[in-house]
Amino acid sequence: MTTGRGRPRDAQIDAAVLQVTAEVLDQQGYRGVVIEDVARRAGVSKTAVYRRWPNRYRLTIAVLEDRLGRIGAPSTGCTLCDLHECLVLTTDAFCRLGAGTLAQLIAEGGDDPSAHQHLTEAVLDPPRQAVHRTLFEARERGDLRSEVDLPLVVDALSSLVFYRLLLGADPMSPEEIEAVVIALLRGIATDADALLREAAGHEEHQPQS
Repeated sequence: MTTGRGRPRDAQIDAAVLQVTAEVLDQQGYRGVVIEDVARRAGVSKTAVYRRWPNRYRLTIAVLEDRLGRIGAPSTGCTLCDLHECLVLTTDAFCRLGAGTLAQLIAEGGDDPSAHQHLTEAVLDPPRQAVHRTLFEARERGDLRSEVDLPLVVDALSSLVFYRLLLGADPMSPEEIEAVVIALLRGIATDADALLREAAGHEEHQPQS
């Protein structure tokens, strides 16, 4: 016997709407997300969309939550490699938001504390958590000094990605990310030169494509 009120949600409708919304975000950015158009393209009723997401803001956050929630913390044991990969994954994920989308979401949720909290938890926290986990594991291995303030380092690294995105500038390239990580490690690592040698060894053993 089933309990609760109403019918269970149709997962196929959820998936169709989220897929269409993701396509619109990739092609047109946040301004292109119109509930009526999304419903038509997904082959569902407008009511079905509103029943799940009360507005385009919440619908967009649901798409981004799914996308950014897939960012995992690399764990190869190579601190420079893992930090570099974390930032590359984060940069790639946010680049797919489209120019200005994050800024528009922040502005739209500015007067609604619950919406702003939802944005933070769904969009901003996942990549930060991945970077924090990588840093924590590095400190546990003894690669970072024990007194390093991990949340502060996470802010320093994450802000570089968000800064470029919010200003609509070109995202950091993998080479720029590597330079930033190396500069950071020289300040917080127990032996930065040893970590650089280790990373070079990893690169030498990477399979050739």
